This record gives sequence, structure tokens and C-alpha cells, in this order.
Amino acid sequence: MNPSTLTISEIRRLLLSKEASAAELATEALAFAQAENPKTNAYLHFSPERALAAAKKVDAKIAAGEDPGALAGVPVAVKDVIVTKNLRTTCASRMLEKFVPPYDATAIERLEAAGGVILGKTNCDEFAMGSTNENSAFGPVRNPVALDRVPGGSSGGSAAVVAQGTAAVSLGSDTGGSIRQPASFCGVVGITPTYGRVSRYGLVAFASSLDHIGPFARNVEDAATVLQVIAGRDENDATSAFAPVADYAAAMQQPVKGLKVGLPREYFAGLASETGDIIAAAVEKLKGLGCEIVDISLPHTDYAVGCYYIICTAEASSNLARFDGARYTYRSPNSGTLDEMYRNTRGEGFGTECKRRIMLGTYVLSAGYYDAYYRKAQKVRTLITEDFRKAFQDVDAIVAPVSPFPAFKLGEKMKDPIEMYLSDIYTITASLAGIPSMSVPAGLTNAGLPVGLQILTKHFDEAGMLRLARAFERG
Repeated sequence: MNPSTLTISEIRRLLLSKEASAAELATEALAFAQAENPKTNAYLHFSPERALAAAKKVDAKIAAGEDPGALAGVPVAVKDVIVTKNLRTTCASRMLEKFVPPYDATAIERLEAAGGVILGKTNCDEFAMGSTNENSAFGPVRNPVALDRVPGGSSGGSAAVVAQGTAAVSLGSDTGGSIRQPASFCGVVGITPTYGRVSRYGLVAFASSLDHIGPFARNVEDAATVLQVIAGRDENDATSAFAPVADYAAAMQQPVKGLKVGLPREYFAGLASETGDIIAAAVEKLKGLGCEIVDISLPHTDYAVGCYYIICTAEASSNLARFDGARYTYRSPNSGTLDEMYRNTRGEGFGTECKRRIMLGTYVLSAGYYDAYYRKAQKVRTLITEDFRKAFQDVDAIVAPVSPFPAFKLGEKMKDPIEMYLSDIYTITASLAGIPSMSVPAGLTNAGLPVGLQILTKHFDEAGMLRLARAFERG
């Protein structure tokens, strides 16, 4: 039994046939993850007691002849911006280094109710702000495919544990590409569902109108299974949707022949040649599956980066105001007055990227600039959403690159924030529009670096997206 390669269906078969117990699997998975973690720094902390307790519940259900759940015994890792009761949730920040939440996020409750076994919490960019996982207060994550390269961000740890085999599946969060880009860089599947499809209750907010929770897995079927478990309306989250959740397993069995797949011309400028060649080959593969490729335009794409970084920093500035040292966060000991406590706590507790985004967000929301920047960005966001609405009147899905380039070396872009921000150029449009999107492995460069194909569909059509992704994966 090798926990590093097992899929959800293989784990289920082992447990139901009594070839292994969930407790045995959890013990082996924990030992393997703890031994391998120094190579990547993908986990921030482990939860052996919680994992074994969950595994024993699964074994008890199986012994009683009950259905143990869709994720029975499956080793799961969770990004450390999703709160877990009695288990530290740090957001990879000194500000929350010792914070232990008193409740579970809805996604966590649903994972464990389905039999999932949470091994630990994964490293990420601080408060989910970054594209490389180098902004963590607890050190960068290394890409298991090439240890001298970044895993992508901000959910780099969650992508890395799946690629490394130290978890079968994981949860990440995506604000502007933070699931899809790490999935592409690490060669795994990553899904960003429609905004509102998965409850954000218990997700520490970065940019509330853009944040999503979504799964990573080594194949499309496993990612779909996790999404099926965590999706659906939640009374604790007013932004969670009432839209019914489709049967993803059934949808993936449907043929894709005759589907119209859009190719947006704006997404193919500035691609690295190898990445472009791999995406072109992926498009040919879709043609071979019987899909009709349609040339389309998303004309407001060029405005997306500026629009996104105005909106997300404005919301970050507001959301991070709560971390002031007065309640449950780090508090600077070097303060004699209340003003000094606020100033020193935030100065010492937040890292450079968080400070940069707080300052930019405060600026665009300030008197005299709100209309010039924030209001205008919201108007552009509407135009970008309308681009997609019009496109989906003519096509069933859109395919595009995830990133202009494959994983780059650690430290390569840290000195140029603008270049770093541009690495999300192909993912932020879907985030602004709130549509479902995902990355599925498309191939390797000559250096052996993974490249992902991005698939996008209309609001709440995760079923159609997964149908195309599964057909592409099977080839």
C-alpha cells in the first residue's frame, strides 16, 4: 500500500475489501508526509490526533455496514487560510501565528462528514497574497517537480502536497488564479468553482467578492468528487448560491463530440514558445475528440490586471483592518500608547506583500480617488463579465493557457511586483467574472516542467467543465 499514489476509488476499494483500515492508511500517510515535508515545506503543521480520530470513525462505519462516505479514509490537506477547530490557522502570517479557531469552516465540516482524513494545514502566501508561495512568513514552498522552482501561489502548498504524494487531495483558495496557477506549475488538477458554489464560511477573507474554495487532485475524477462533497448552499454564507449541484460523476460520462470550444485570441499574446506549443497541441487533441474549435474575442482582457489589483487590494485593505492587536492576533510588545500598538503590531505582524496591498487598497478607497479608481474598476469588471456572457452564447466552453510560462526559479521575480502580478494575466478574468474554471495537465516542457490547460464555462456549469476536462485527460 503506497499512500503517495492512491486515488479516491483505490482507497475506497481497499477499505471496503478490508485489505486495509482507514487508521492504517492514515498512519502510513502521516508518516510519509512528515518524512517528505522537509524537501518542499508544503505543510505548516500536521494534525495526527484529528486524522486518526477521523480514520477510526470511518473504520467504525465500515464495521457497522454503513456507508463511510465519498471520501472515506482519503488523506486530505487544507490550505492554512481555511479555519479548523482546535487546529492552528495562521494564514502563513506572524499576525496569526498562534491563532486556534473555535469552529470549522463549512468546507471542513463537509469533508469530514464524507469521511475525509485531514493530515494537516498547508503553506501559502501570507493571507493568500502572492503568485509564488514565497511570501509566507514561514519560508517558501518548493515545487516537488523541480525543487529550485516555485510551486505557484497563493495555494502553492496545497498543490505541492498532491504533486508530492503527501496527500491524495487538498483544498486551496483562489482569488485571481491561486488554485489554477499552482495546479499548472505542479502538474495536478485544480478547480476554481463558480463564485458562491462553495461556501466561504470559515475562509479567512482576502478579497471577499473574489475568494473561492476549491480542490486539488491528481486526476479530474478525484477533483470532481471533492467538489461534489463541498459544493452547495450554506445558511452561514449569504453569498453561497441556491443553484442545485449537478451529479458530476454522471456528467463526466457524457461525450464531448460536437461541443463548441472557444479560443480567445487575447490569451495567446506573450506566451512562452514551449507553453504555446503545448497549448496548441492540447487544442488539436480536443479537435481529435470531436470538439469544434471557434475563434472568439474577449475584448476587455487587456484591462483585467489593473481592474483586478484595484478591487482586490481595496477589499484586502478593508478585510485586514481587523488584525490590529486588540483582539485575537499578534500584539507588539514594543508599544506605549494605543496608536503605537496599532502601528507596531501591523508593522511587525504583516509581511511586505500584505503591506503593499493594504497601502494600495487604502489609497484607491480614499477620498478623491474612490471614483477615479475603485468605481471605475467595478465598471470594467462588469464589461469583462459581459464579454464572457456573450461568448458563452456561441460556445460551450473556453480553453486557454493558465500562465504565460511554466514554473520559474525561486527568487526570480521577487524584486519586480508588477512582473509577478502579470503572471496571473490569464486567470484573473474568470475570477472577476465569477465563472468556473480549472487547470488540467496538458504536457511538459523540454525541461520537464508541467503546463496546464485552463478550461472555463458559464456560471454554475461545473458539470460541463468537468465533462470536457475528463475527456481531455483520457485523451
